[in-house]
Amino acid sequence: MPLPLASSAPAAAPAPTAREEWWAGVRALLPMLLGVAPFGLIYGVLAVNAGMPAWLACAMSATVFGGASQMILTQLWSAGTPALIVVFTVAMVNLRHALYSATMAPALSHLPRRWKALVAYLLTDEAFAAMTRRLTDTGERMRNRHWFFFGAGFSLWSCWQVSTLAGVLVGAQVPRDWPLDFFLPLTFIAIIVPNLKHRAHLAAALVASALAVACYGMPHKLGIMVAALGGIAAGMVLLPRTRPRKQETAA
Repeated sequence: MPLPLASSAPAAAPAPTAREEWWAGVRALLPMLLGVAPFGLIYGVLAVNAGMPAWLACAMSATVFGGASQMILTQLWSAGTPALIVVFTVAMVNLRHALYSATMAPALSHLPRRWKALVAYLLTDEAFAAMTRRLTDTGERMRNRHWFFFGAGFSLWSCWQVSTLAGVLVGAQVPRDWPLDFFLPLTFIAIIVPNLKHRAHLAAALVASALAVACYGMPHKLGIMVAALGGIAAGMVLLPRTRPRKQETAA
């Protein structure tokens, strides 16, 4: 009687549990927290020194949850900028999150609305960078992938709240005449420069920087808005030329 042949196909690995996925998301964000914590600390100090109430500075970290927009909002607050301009400027800065959401949407389409809202709230630059690594998952690895997204976003959210609170507490002891706002452009430079990987990125950064300097004297910090619009326009002009080259390189 012939013996049955053993299957040569390897056994499929079991799907990670929700707990394993959550901790995997936390671990994926841990290296990035080294840069997030000082950023939140500086924001808390600058917010208090700009005259913002401590409770409002912390509440903004919990609701807005966006480092770049919170920094800009703090500057506009200290300059006495009208509320309408503040809202429009912050909306322009956060416009990139619409692109993040469009990228994440197919991976979240099967989830309940509460999960979509949670991941959307926790979606930031750093969290998006970690989440995109799992967008190509197939089969069983997709089952609890949303817990990975949750763990990545929650670790960043927790670090941001704690560092903001620490900055608010420290800021109350820091003299107002200290030039702490000098660290603001340095922080943005440290975030932006490593991400300038294509000509479109470089053009957007250079045009926005030049316009920000040229329009520095505009009232109500409107130069920030002009610089943002100019940088976006410059990047969009070169973007169609960048994509075909990337496709040719891949081919």
